[in-house]
Amino acid sequence: MVLWHLQQKSFFFILLSFTIWSWGTLDGVVSEPQTVLVTLGCSLENVSDVSIFQNNLNETFRSMRTKISNQSTHFATEQVVRGNNPTYGLFQCRNYLSITDCLTCFDVADNKIRHNCSAASNGAHIIYDGCFLRYESSSFFEQSTDPVNNIHCENETRNSTELASTVQQVLKNLELATPRITGYFAATKTMVPNSNGSNIYAFAQCVENLTQSGCDNCLNIALRNFQICIPYSDAKAFDFGCFMRYSTTAFFADNQTIDINHFLNQGDSSKKKAIIGGVVGGASFILILLALIALYMRSQSSKMVPKGDILGATELKGPVNFRYKDLKSATKNFSETNKIGEEGFGDVYKGTLKNGKVVTIKKLDLGQSKQLEKDFESEVKLISNVHHRNIIRLLGCCSKGQERFLVYEHMKNNNVGQFLSGENKGALSWIQRYGIILGIARGLAYIHEEFHVRIIHRDVKTSNILLDDDFQPKIADFGLAKLLPRDKSHISTQFSGTTGYVAPEYAMHGQLSEKVDTYSYGVVVLEIISGQKSSNAPKADDKGEYLLQKAWKLYERGMHIEFVDETLDPNEYDAEEVKKIIEIGLLCTQASPAARPRMSEIVRMLKRKSLMEHQVPTMPVYVDPSSWPKKEDTSDISSSSNATASISILSGR
Repeated sequence: MVLWHLQQKSFFFILLSFTIWSWGTLDGVVSEPQTVLVTLGCSLENVSDVSIFQNNLNETFRSMRTKISNQSTHFATEQVVRGNNPTYGLFQCRNYLSITDCLTCFDVADNKIRHNCSAASNGAHIIYDGCFLRYESSSFFEQSTDPVNNIHCENETRNSTELASTVQQVLKNLELATPRITGYFAATKTMVPNSNGSNIYAFAQCVENLTQSGCDNCLNIALRNFQICIPYSDAKAFDFGCFMRYSTTAFFADNQTIDINHFLNQGDSSKKKAIIGGVVGGASFILILLALIALYMRSQSSKMVPKGDILGATELKGPVNFRYKDLKSATKNFSETNKIGEEGFGDVYKGTLKNGKVVTIKKLDLGQSKQLEKDFESEVKLISNVHHRNIIRLLGCCSKGQERFLVYEHMKNNNVGQFLSGENKGALSWIQRYGIILGIARGLAYIHEEFHVRIIHRDVKTSNILLDDDFQPKIADFGLAKLLPRDKSHISTQFSGTTGYVAPEYAMHGQLSEKVDTYSYGVVVLEIISGQKSSNAPKADDKGEYLLQKAWKLYERGMHIEFVDETLDPNEYDAEEVKKIIEIGLLCTQASPAARPRMSEIVRMLKRKSLMEHQVPTMPVYVDPSSWPKKEDTSDISSSSNATASISILSGR
């Protein structure tokens, strides 16, 4: 009898071991809670009674965990309204996880959020690959999107057209199907054509208490965000209402996929029914309906982007507010040892927050200047809504008397301008320079063409291009930025900018379009390649020529390879590629704004081996900095549109 029990137990353990092994090795997917951290955010506002709030929060978390465990569900909400500090909580894990892994992810999220956020904080959220946990002191259950929606791109795969097109279609299908599926989730596996068996694993999920339109809206934003990641083999987009991920590596088992074709066909069927109903209703009804829609869209379009006034864009939300005492503590009372730079209207400091995060703090002394107040509000409003890997991330702001503070992510390697002169001159390799040139183009293409409002930076220059730990560029300083209505090719506005980077039509006539940024970008490209600043006075051996003049004349003679920074090792770069990028810089600085390419075209040019036959630079026009009115403290010029400056017409080819 004892032997029988031992044999039975042995069989049980063998069976159990086999089950665990077979699940753990299924298509390389290991059963685990997927606790790779994606993002964590803590509110900077405090509750009035920490003790009551924490008791409510503990009960909220216990209740949600119990629901997940007892009801075998992947989603739970709870609210505890006791006293004057209520709590509202939401938890969701990925539907392909087991309930055990789901609970483990909950515990990890609970522990992480409590250790990183203050007990007095009135809200926090944390997202892992496997789950999402959020709590607030007010209800948020119907919220689907937020300005902090974001994207992570990992493992870039170059020159894979098949991968890119497959990913595009997979994500589009998920965006269409997921809102129509009960529970708002879908996982798919799709083979990449001509790839020797590569697959795209993709997953989409909305929080279950959203409406179908809320889910659809959230996933639509995620799909747009994914566009910057298409060269990558792994990426994830996340928001308060949804989560999307794709990868060429399996992160769920094959038996977790579902066939979404039925839900895609539902959309086609509904469209056909709508068309039939419209025909039956009569052609006159259709015409009236279309006219009303056109009038509505026209009125909405005119409201969406006000002329040149960033503060009128009501769909843009503001960032979080930091407390002055926290910034003062982070910078050791704004000490000289923490100061890392100076700007025309204030100083820049390096600071360390209480949670150990290193930040950059820009301190502005407004005095009585209404214009500076407007610039501050513009930058806060704009940058807090723009999320792109090549745009500096604004973490928050602060006001104290006549002083204003902007808190940014810290960039270890300062700015590109620091590498064009002084002890760092020549320190950038060709690979780093190319990456910077491409990254700036991607960032400008995003704010010009992909963001939901069209933004003109107006002050693109090397000192406004910051560099992270890996020398990836981040466009900064949006204090002069303007919105350009979608139905306008340009607007007339007061001129503000920096000498040496100014487009002639803007400097002389106040005509502002995205091609003003394109011109400035072209100058920056030429500076990065030559290792020289555009605004520098000509040297004797330059025959009295400014940088753009020198580049053009070398190009005319077919000798533009001589324009390259002499500190670069010729073995580091391909001469034809460098010549192509010099030509791109000249294309951007052409006299006619219409002749300058759009930034999205420039991104494509940079990736091609050579320019197309029709992409030949024409004669540039150069605004001579020596003719600008002299200012003692800054090279930034702000004047009326009738600015007095001379234009140098360079010799034609």
